[in-house]
Amino acid sequence: MTLAPAEVERRLTELEIKASYADDTLDQLNQIIYRQQQQIDRLERELAQLRQQQPEAGGAVFRSLRDELPPHY
Repeated sequence: MTLAPAEVERRLTELEIKASYADDTLDQLNQIIYRQQQQIDRLERELAQLRQQQPEAGGAVFRSLRDELPPHY
């Protein structure tokens, strides 16, 4: 099956358009992943800081009785 030059040109143009959209989508996804990784790194640092601030597990920790109430109270 031989395609006419105009048909080949049309199909090539469609493929170039699709490739362009795919490249744009890939760039957007990479930016999202980069921002999410930055957020994960920040949250890990915050969690490490909170763990350092938390009293040692062996120590007596005051807990309010309100902490023990079910959420519907």
